[in-house]
Amino acid sequence: QVQLVESGGGLVQAGDSLSLSCAASGLTFSRYSMGWFRQAPGKEREFVAAITWNDGSTYYADSVKCLFTVSRDNAKNTVYLQMNNLKHEDTAIYYCAAASRAFVATIRRRIIDYWGEGTQVTVSS
Repeated sequence: QVQLVESGGGLVQAGDSLSLSCAASGLTFSRYSMGWFRQAPGKEREFVAAITWNDGSTYYADSVKCLFTVSRDNAKNTVYLQMNNLKHEDTAIYYCAAASRAFVATIRRRIIDYWGEGTQVTVSS
């Protein structure tokens, strides 16, 4: 069965950096575009970043552009999210998502094949 397991969340101070990982199993990872989403308390789940399956193109929400970096290692079946200069408003549960051979627009519309369970990121101000 397919599993997406996020790790790397925690409590940090504003201005700190944090790196999230998402290890995938049970699927042919290289055929999946991967996304990161987040959900803050009382808010809807929102798109953060994505990386495509075919050419590794990356896309970001405007709120994290130039601050967050998404990358993938197909040999390790893992996608990463490097988060720099974190702000209090980045506090949320961060979810990994996989969509088979998907365009980024598909991921942005949350048409997702598999979701991870999420990892909590808390940024103290």
